[in-house]
Amino acid sequence: MGRPVIGIIGNSFLINEQYAIYGGGAMNCQAISEVSGCIPFLVPSDPSLVSVSELMDACDGFLLTGARPNVHPEEYGEEETAAHGDFDRGRDAVALDLTRACVEVGQPIFGICRGFQEMNVAMGGTLYPEIRELPGRMNHRMPPDGSIEEKFELRHDVRFTPGGVFNRVMGTEVVRTNTLHGQGIKAAGPRVVVDGYAEDGTPEALYVEGAAGFTLGVQWHPEYEAAKDPVSRPLFESFGNAAREWSAGIRPAAVARAV
Repeated sequence: MGRPVIGIIGNSFLINEQYAIYGGGAMNCQAISEVSGCIPFLVPSDPSLVSVSELMDACDGFLLTGARPNVHPEEYGEEETAAHGDFDRGRDAVALDLTRACVEVGQPIFGICRGFQEMNVAMGGTLYPEIRELPGRMNHRMPPDGSIEEKFELRHDVRFTPGGVFNRVMGTEVVRTNTLHGQGIKAAGPRVVVDGYAEDGTPEALYVEGAAGFTLGVQWHPEYEAAKDPVSRPLFESFGNAAREWSAGIRPAAVARAV
C-alpha cells in the first residue's frame, strides 16, 4: 500500500497584482512528507474548481494551513471591520464545509493557525480580530523584521489539560511554541474543546468533542523544522498515523484514537 495522500488547503495569491496562484507552503509539504509519512497534495482554494466530496474521495486527510488572510467575520455572524484584515473567500468556502464534512465522517483533519481558527468557526465558534488589543494579552503576531529563525522563535508556553488529548499526544502538560497570529478564539464552538492555553489565556490547542476521528488544531506553527522539533514531531506523526488508518479502511470511533 502506498503512502496516504494529505490534501493541503492553502491560499490564493496574486503575483505582480495580476497572476493568480494557489500555494500551501514548502514547510507544510515537508512536514507532511518527512514526518507524517504522507504524500502532500496541494488543493486550490476555489470551490468552483473542486467539490468537498471530490476532495474527500481523493485524499486520506487534510491539513488546514496558516495564512495571512483571515476567515471573513460574516462566517461567524459579525460585520467586517478594518481590524479583520485581508480575506480569502474562496478558501472560506472550501475549508469550512470540508471541516464539517470531515468531522461528520471521521476523516483526519489537522488545523494550523488560520486552520485552527477555521475549525472553530466551522463548528459554530467566533474570533477576536486582534488579540493584542485585549486586556492582559501579549502580542502574538509575527515579528515584522528579522531572520526566519527569529520570526519562528519559541516565545511562550502552552499548557494542556492534564490527562487530555494533547497531553497524551505530546507526552507532557507544557510545551514552548512560536507565535505568529493576530486573531484568536473568542467563543469556542459548541463541540470545540480548548485543550491548551498560552500564558495569557489565549486558546492554543483544540479538538472537536465527539468527532469520529482525528480533529486536532493548534494556534502556533508546528510545520517549522517539524522533523527535528520535539513539539512538532508528535503532532505530525499522530496525524500521519490517523491518515494511514483511514487509507487502510479503518474508521476510528473517536478523537481519542489520535493517540
